[in-house]
This record gives sequence, structure tokens and C-alpha cells, in this order.
Amino acid sequence: MAQQEGPKILKRVPHLDLVFGTHSIGRLPGIIKAIESKKCRIVDVEMSEKIEELDFTTNECYENKVAGFVTIMQGCDNYCTYCVVPYVRGRETSRNPDKIINEIRNLVESGMQEVTLLGQNVNSYGKKEGLCIFSELLALVNEIDGLLRIRFTTSHPKDLSTDLMLAFKDLDKLCNHIHLPIQSGSNSVLKRMNRKYNRKLYLEKIEKLRNICPDIAITSDIIVGFPGETRADFKNTLELIEKVEFDGLFAFKYSDRPNAAAARFEDKIAEKEKKERLQQVLNLQAHFTTKKNKELVGSTQSILVEGLSKKQTRLDKQNMNHDVQWTGRTSTNKIVNFSRGDDTVSGDKIAAGQIVTVKILKAHSHSLWGEPVSIVPKRKLGFFVQALA
Repeated sequence: MAQQEGPKILKRVPHLDLVFGTHSIGRLPGIIKAIESKKCRIVDVEMSEKIEELDFTTNECYENKVAGFVTIMQGCDNYCTYCVVPYVRGRETSRNPDKIINEIRNLVESGMQEVTLLGQNVNSYGKKEGLCIFSELLALVNEIDGLLRIRFTTSHPKDLSTDLMLAFKDLDKLCNHIHLPIQSGSNSVLKRMNRKYNRKLYLEKIEKLRNICPDIAITSDIIVGFPGETRADFKNTLELIEKVEFDGLFAFKYSDRPNAAAARFEDKIAEKEKKERLQQVLNLQAHFTTKKNKELVGSTQSILVEGLSKKQTRLDKQNMNHDVQWTGRTSTNKIVNFSRGDDTVSGDKIAAGQIVTVKILKAHSHSLWGEPVSIVPKRKLGFFVQALA
């Protein structure tokens, strides 16, 4: 939000007491106390050059949660022409690694087993501030006792280093999944997007990733109908999807964003054409997602149990008799639902936070279905993670 917009909103909405921006989240406890004590209205949308740290010494909100998120950086310096992040979240700033490690340790003590590290471009973590680089931060997180799995998002292809690729082989807790947005398969579109890489470089990095970690799952983002995208450009995108065979895609129609440079570009694509192109991308990716899921049928996968499945929750509301259905994810971030009539495997009771070995019996378009084979008791999880490396 632009700094001048906050006071305007307060004038338009008389019963609104607080307007705050993305950089003031760490100041919220103090702001709320000020409003309560002084009966005032506050606008705090100031950008800052550092991240306001929150107090994570107590974690009641995270208790009994299996997986959670930890922000390691905020903002962005890339200025992709379709994106407003640098304008609304400011320039790229990384948190101190000690603060990050302490936060994750506290979360693990609260019962968390898996953490996802968040940043607009985690690959450039620490470079501006002279801190450790991202692969080094991952190595520090990997050493935290009690933590079972590490994920991260999002990666910018131009900053994907060999060190980070090797982390997938060297760090036993790092899950075999990377989200690496390509946005377009056309060099001319990538240039207009200001992505700072080309199709050739992206494909080279994909090949290197798969050579280092053959089982890695790769997902991506695609924007269709970017201003000036010709049918030949779009065809290049479809060809790239066919070549890479992503595990999954998030695909979007281009739309103007305030302050973003592309909003001023000419040669806008008609809405009908954007809709048709989006559907082509979704149809093509559905084929590869289903294909990769089917390839897992008959295999056994290690699943971190997150809790009861969505179907289970619906059945509980209907108060029907049924087998208990659980859900979790593979290391490659594929959703697996499974059930067991007596809710146990070889005498061990299934529960959230456990690692369960599941045999995959069916593949669906967006999930897998299986049967639990064994449970790794929590006292043996440390050994189990080492054995997987």
C-alpha cells in the first residue's frame, strides 16, 4: 500500500482503527496496545530496511502442528515487469541466520516436524548483507535436532547455484522438491518480463538438477497472454512444458498490476485468447501430472502424516461408520491419502507427526491413494532420516 493511502482509508472508513503495511507486522503488538490505551487510530505503512523480529519464545499457535512456515527474507530486488512485490514489500532484506535457527528450534520444541523456508527469492538469501548463503543456511537448519523435513520456496532460476543443487544430495532432511518458476518458454517474452535468464539457461539448470538428484520433483509457474506474446511465443511455452515434464504447474492469465511496468505495455492480449491459452497449458500439464503420479503406483513412499484427510473430516461431520483416512506428503510434495481399518500398523497407532511407509495403490490427477505398510516409531526417527540419505 502506498504510504499516502493509509490516512485516506481512515477518512473513508470512520470505524477503522488501524491500517498497517507488510513491514509493520513485527510492530503489531505495540500498535494494538497503543490503540487500546490511548483510544487512537494508527496508520503504519512505513517501509524499513530491516525485518522486525517477532517474539517466538512461546508458540501456542503452533502447538500440535506438524508443518509450518518460517520467513527468512522479505521484499525483492528483481523488478519483473508484471510484479508489484518490490513496490508493496520493499527491497530485498534477509533475516539474521541465528534468529531463523532459534525460531525453528522453538517451533520444533512445540511439536513441528517440517518447516518451509519462505522468501520471494530464497536463492539470493544473505548476499546483500554478507550473511551466509542459502545453501549454508539450509545446512544449519538441517542440523536442528527433532526436525524431520525441510522445504523452501520460491527460487529464482537466475540465482539457482550449484551449491544449492548439491544440497538436495548432501542434506538428508531437505525434501526432493523445488519450485522453479519459468513464467514463459519464449526468450523474447522472458526479456520483456525482465527475468534475466533465457530458455537455454533454464533447461541447463533443470538437467543439472536431475543429474544431481534424479528423484527430484520440479514444479513451476506459467503466465500466459503477457503483452506482446505471439502465438509462436506461446508455442515455445507449450514445447518447454513438454520437454521438462513438470510434476505440477501454477498457471495464470496475465493481468495488469498497479505500478508494474507491464501495465504500461502495448499489444495487450484479448481476454478470450488468454483464456484459451491458459486452458491449453492446464490440459497439457494435467497429462504430465497424471503420468508422474501413475509411475508411483506399486512403489512405497515415506509419508509424514499431517492429520486426517479432507474426506475423513467430511465423513466425521456426517457421523458415518468408515475406515479412518489419513493424509500426508511424500518428499516430492505429492499428497497421499491412506486408510487402515483398525487405525494401527503392526500394533503401532497412526498419528499426526509420524513417518508412515505407504504402498501406493492408486493414482489420481492431484493425489495418490495407498495402504500403510509400517510406522517408524518416533524414538527411531533420527535413525530413519539418516538411513534415507
